[in-house]
Amino acid sequence: MYSARTRGVHVSVTPSFMESESSPKDNRYFWAYTIDIVNEADQTVQLIARHWRITDGHGQLHEVKGPGVVGEQPVLKAGERFTYTSGCPLDTPHGSMAGVYQMVDEAGTAFEATIPPFPLQSPYARITLH
Repeated sequence: MYSARTRGVHVSVTPSFMESESSPKDNRYFWAYTIDIVNEADQTVQLIARHWRITDGHGQLHEVKGPGVVGEQPVLKAGERFTYTSGCPLDTPHGSMAGVYQMVDEAGTAFEATIPPFPLQSPYARITLH
């Protein structure tokens, strides 16, 4: 698990390679990732939008921006959590993801909550140590 805290918003990520959704002979690799967002602050916050930076095994950056997550813009009162699972396809056997959630607190102040960087690794990736 990978985690980050920003202004009382704790974001943790658990990635997993999905063998059944992947086809290495076709250069298709798929990961699921589960995100757990916990509001540890003493005020209500809302997730408004997301901005993902996905880097494939060739170092090519892909950006994904949009409103909310999985069709929702969850409101989290103090102590509440929101968990969802989504996925990421790549044409390389490894890569990484990181990003931010655009949040707003109950006073209307906007801020970015960090989504921690995490690796996308498959059993087909060749990792070379130097």
